[in-house]
Amino acid sequence: MSLEMKALKLAIIIPAFNESESIATVINCIPAYCTIIVVNDGSTDNTELLSRAAGALVVSHEVNRGYDMALSSGLEKALEEGFDFAITFDGDGQHEPVYIEMMLCELLDGADLVIGIRNKFQRVSETLFAFIAKLLWGISDPLCGMKGYRLSKLKGVGSLFSYPSIGTEITIRGVRSGWKVRQVALKIRVRKGKSRFGAGFYANWLIFRAMQLGIVRAHAYKS
Repeated sequence: MSLEMKALKLAIIIPAFNESESIATVINCIPAYCTIIVVNDGSTDNTELLSRAAGALVVSHEVNRGYDMALSSGLEKALEEGFDFAITFDGDGQHEPVYIEMMLCELLDGADLVIGIRNKFQRVSETLFAFIAKLLWGISDPLCGMKGYRLSKLKGVGSLFSYPSIGTEITIRGVRSGWKVRQVALKIRVRKGKSRFGAGFYANWLIFRAMQLGIVRAHAYKS
């Protein structure tokens, strides 16, 4: 069976809030063998319309519920639709589509979780979190928005996240639970438009909080 045929049950999940500047370009650059799920997180621009026009399956929140709820909605939709794998992908143009196939190959080769490692961090809190995560769990970039999931691992776990950092919580859960975890180096492009998180005190505080909660709650997962 060819790689493209095997990939038919792959969902690309794109959380999007006011990404009309980039969303159509991002969708059109993703390989045709993928099914794209855009989670329109209460956007006030044309994100939903442009996503549908580009051929994506769209899940919409009536109001903005935040990145973590958008990612959770996308993963839940992928589980509901019976996909085998999901790769999360930013809607701002920072991720290179070429890495989709790299992550897919790792998943097809037996990985349960594939974590992207960015070539640069935007905030001091990200650098600190990466250092701590590497030291404690061997994870080089817990906050990277591009990750690959074997969805069977998410079935039956109840709520996908218990604090506002779904990607890092699932990552720590996976490592502590003995999942087969692999990491892939990524080069990040300059994003189009303004960052959804910003770069000031509040953004850094959210990351520090996620780091603290991750450390505190890590013991709850089987090692």
